[in-house]
Amino acid sequence: MPAEIYGPDEAGRQALAANVAKAFAKTPGIVGVDTSLKADAPRQWLQVRTQRAETLGIPVSAIARTVQGSLQGVDATYMRNDSSKMPVPVRLQLPLQSQVGLKDVLAMPMRAANGQLVPLSELVEIKTEVIQKPLFTKDLLPVSYVMGDMAGSQDSPLYGLFGIRANLKEAALPGQGELGEYWIQQPSDTYREYAVKWDGESQITYETFRDMGTAYGVGLILIYLLVVAQFKSYLTPLVIMAPIPLTLIGVMPGHALLNAQFTATSMIGMIALAGIIVRNSILLVDFIELQVAQGMDFKEAVIQSAAVRAQPIVLTGLAAMIGAFFILDDPIFNGLAVSLIFGILVSTLLTLVVIPVLYFSLFKPKESV
Repeated sequence: MPAEIYGPDEAGRQALAANVAKAFAKTPGIVGVDTSLKADAPRQWLQVRTQRAETLGIPVSAIARTVQGSLQGVDATYMRNDSSKMPVPVRLQLPLQSQVGLKDVLAMPMRAANGQLVPLSELVEIKTEVIQKPLFTKDLLPVSYVMGDMAGSQDSPLYGLFGIRANLKEAALPGQGELGEYWIQQPSDTYREYAVKWDGESQITYETFRDMGTAYGVGLILIYLLVVAQFKSYLTPLVIMAPIPLTLIGVMPGHALLNAQFTATSMIGMIALAGIIVRNSILLVDFIELQVAQGMDFKEAVIQSAAVRAQPIVLTGLAAMIGAFFILDDPIFNGLAVSLIFGILVSTLLTLVVIPVLYFSLFKPKESV
């Protein structure tokens, strides 16, 4: 569950990232908190005293080769033997215990032009600085990262994200205004404000539900067109599809009753429920129209539709519910099972009441008013 930190300058971003990391650590269920920030690491490097080296007649290149050879080693010559086709290099370098620090390196003698041996410490100057830290960018925008993992009973990152947001006010930098928060895309202008963009699993969750919601809407439109072609009416499909929202009455309380999280598979179950509910409604409406066409009174046909078609509708629903019970304890498809079981249970019972009543209200003959 990464959080992307944006802002006008690197120092502010790092300070904000450190505060957001503290908000992560305060949130129950968030473990493994880490950031892209790096601690200051000192570095020493040797700068050649050019004037001193030239005075002694020692080339700068010779000084560089001496330092490199003492630390990394230098191949002085090669040995050959009859048993190997490849030559074996003879490498000269300081012992490993002498490579810790620069004391032994600086004590190495170098021969001046007059034959005098001069220690390396007279030819170089030690410089100390901080190693440059890595800079991160995303889509050409400078960014810092804060990461954390979910643990415990709540495996969905969204629940942990909502818990973190409660501590975000404390993470805002003083004197920099309100902390921006983005869910779908990066800030349009990162040089105007400090902001947090939720990425990773939250972004994937948004895209998943967005795509499935789009598929759900397209499916409903296709179902409507198919029913229009079947019944030659624009109003009848609306009656048939009316119980689809009733699935929520079963799906949401079902998740709460079993303490199950609403996941992507739960959404898949709701999409599947739309087809099941429409099938049950078509059975009722088709029965009413067939009986009316054969001369049965309209009111009696409506009553008989629920009585006659109740058995096949209930048996179909039970078969689907029993099948869903076998995946109820699956960690991935648990949401699908809960949606199918409670959605079918509630919507089947309500369909037997809602469809006849709604159809009778809209299509009852004028003389029966």
